[in-house]
Amino acid sequence: MKNLKDILKGITLASVKGTTDLHVETLVFDSRNASNNTVFFAIKGATVDGHDYIPSVIEKGCQIIVTEKEIEVPENITLIVTDNSSKALAIMATNFNENPSSKLKLIGITGTNGKTTTTTLLFNLFTKLGYKCGLLSTVVNKIGATDIPATHTTPNPVALNVLLHQMVEEGCTHCFMEVSSHAIHQHRITGLHFEGGVFTNITHDHLDYHKTFQEYIKVKKSFFDNLSETSFALVNVDDKNGSVMLQNTKAKKYTFALKSPADFKVKVMENQFSGLVLNLCGTEVWSRLIGDFNAYNLVTVYAVAELLGEDKMEILTLLSNLESVEGRFQYITSEKGITAIVDYAHTPDALENVLKTIENIRTKNETVYTVVGCGGDRDKAKRPKMAAIACEMSDKVIITSDNPRSEDPKVIIEEMMEGVEGLYYKKTLSIEDREQAIKTAVSMAEKGDIILIAGKGHEKYQEIKGVKLHFDDMETVNNLFKKLEK
Repeated sequence: MKNLKDILKGITLASVKGTTDLHVETLVFDSRNASNNTVFFAIKGATVDGHDYIPSVIEKGCQIIVTEKEIEVPENITLIVTDNSSKALAIMATNFNENPSSKLKLIGITGTNGKTTTTTLLFNLFTKLGYKCGLLSTVVNKIGATDIPATHTTPNPVALNVLLHQMVEEGCTHCFMEVSSHAIHQHRITGLHFEGGVFTNITHDHLDYHKTFQEYIKVKKSFFDNLSETSFALVNVDDKNGSVMLQNTKAKKYTFALKSPADFKVKVMENQFSGLVLNLCGTEVWSRLIGDFNAYNLVTVYAVAELLGEDKMEILTLLSNLESVEGRFQYITSEKGITAIVDYAHTPDALENVLKTIENIRTKNETVYTVVGCGGDRDKAKRPKMAAIACEMSDKVIITSDNPRSEDPKVIIEEMMEGVEGLYYKKTLSIEDREQAIKTAVSMAEKGDIILIAGKGHEKYQEIKGVKLHFDDMETVNNLFKKLEK
């Protein structure tokens, strides 16, 4: 329990009515969770305005309310008016949890692709280096060896600061965290101190939320704008927007690249299903990971570790032992010699990168099948682009459902098919049922062929009409391979 006046530090206050000498047990932004000794934050969202629920939280006994406008409340209510309730929530959550990020070496990874792999590899590397670490990722949150299910790429500020506080309490020294553009824009990370920020790349995604690509870039950039002078900013300069991220940052600036001059440089010497041989900052290194995109991930991990003061040779030695992240170019080969690759690629750029990797590895004597869909209630503009890339870079394509959510999967597939040029019609199928689509690819494939199952990666569900049903791409293809073997 904290005193209200002690957790207001750093808040932009327009006015305060009532006493601030009150005990606070929890911070809430969902009116259903309000009660006595809670602070309710009235936040205006895309579809719901928390200000409309102020009467109901007062009825529940809530005596402290944070709003963005002056309103009439009973005399026993403390009303705090601020310019941005979401920002106030994040800062007060940090204060309430005794500023846990300042007690950790917190590294934030942002970008369209590569966030999950990079954060997970960093967590695994630093664990092997002997540190107790925290992980905040799309797939799972971890405090040391303890797994905590992840519901969002970046948790809400209350849950986020609670997790960081638990990490400190349990002796963690480092935390590696995915930072989504939604989290930046919604102030979920406001008030946190980052030891370093990393930019992987930026491509066409989330335009259902950000509306324009320039707005998407601007939001990502604001993360680096807010880093402190004691932090470092590490960016991919093979992406032209990497240098944009550095323009106004006060942090120490560093770069990495595969193709351009950079502080941390990587070159791919060999790329096979058995792994990568890299020249990493002048030293030859073998890795179990596959593809140019993983070369970027590995040089990022190396750079962060070096910037955090770790021994160069120890980093390089341990990098060779790091394994692929679940659902990221995760592959399985059947007894009949068919290889299936499950990858989270759900953006045009990510799909192109995975297919380029397959193209670089394949012998050209096999057929490459791509099973791909697009999520519902998300950026519609990328749908025809995803189909176009799949058709251009695969021998056979099956367009199917991903997570249609509230949309009709048939409509999503039709919008994807708009990207299929006439010369590719004969090699393209559309099968709405994802399991049936995978089954069709497996039944068509012969020895040596490669099946890419893209879009869902690590996910263990399909969301259809708002209902989550168990579905696992790797589990599905594994079961189909076993049936082939009988």
